[in-house]
Amino acid sequence: MKNTLLKDKLRKRENTIGSWITIGHQAVVDILAEAGFDWLCIDLEHTAIDLNEAQVLIGFIQARNMAALVRVSKNEEVVIKRVLDSGADGIIIPMTCTADDAKKAVEYAKYPPIGKRGVGLNRAQRYGFNFEGYKDWVENGQVIIAQIEHIEGVNNLEAIVNTPGIDAVFIGPYDLSGSLGIPGQYNDPQVIEALNRVEKICQTNQISMGYHVIEPNIDLVTEKMRSGYNLIAFSTDFLFMGRNAYNEMSKLK
Repeated sequence: MKNTLLKDKLRKRENTIGSWITIGHQAVVDILAEAGFDWLCIDLEHTAIDLNEAQVLIGFIQARNMAALVRVSKNEEVVIKRVLDSGADGIIIPMTCTADDAKKAVEYAKYPPIGKRGVGLNRAQRYGFNFEGYKDWVENGQVIIAQIEHIEGVNNLEAIVNTPGIDAVFIGPYDLSGSLGIPGQYNDPQVIEALNRVEKICQTNQISMGYHVIEPNIDLVTEKMRSGYNLIAFSTDFLFMGRNAYNEMSKLK
């Protein structure tokens, strides 16, 4: 049976901290693993990482005792099926705006009778040697996260979080602010109001909520935790590298 630790933590709304993989090389995983993250998310939506590279990265992440999440390129049956068959512990569904979006994601990820995912044998099922064990894990360990990154998703959040099979919601701050016509302005009253609504609905419905803290700043992480977010994506691989290089070189200059 695959690991169920992340699913268990989300059920209990315990804090988990991960980071974002945008560079498709195993060395990035090895380096970030030394920091002690609970999980890493491979981004297929805004990077050049392909499915073959994603499968390799999933294996390296899991080998370092972290959960491997994948933000799929879109809420589409084939890409979700292929990512999960590659062995991902969970998926993040971008631009989840309605309960129907959430329902489709669950259907694409779950086998019948709950969903309609086609059965194929790949790395996730140990190439046919452990299909029954994997099938049980899909129900008990697989993680499906609805990414709320549009004001429409905020407006429909009550129905989204009550969709069976959705384990958590995850705020994408750039696109959420963009949907309000103010991209990147996280402190604008409109964005703050939208986030307050998300927080209230998630807390009322006792579902885990996540947030991508873009800047590699620990104060921003603790601020979100104090607001009740327990699924924190802490920055990205390139920002950890780039910001540190920039800051240190600025001192030298």
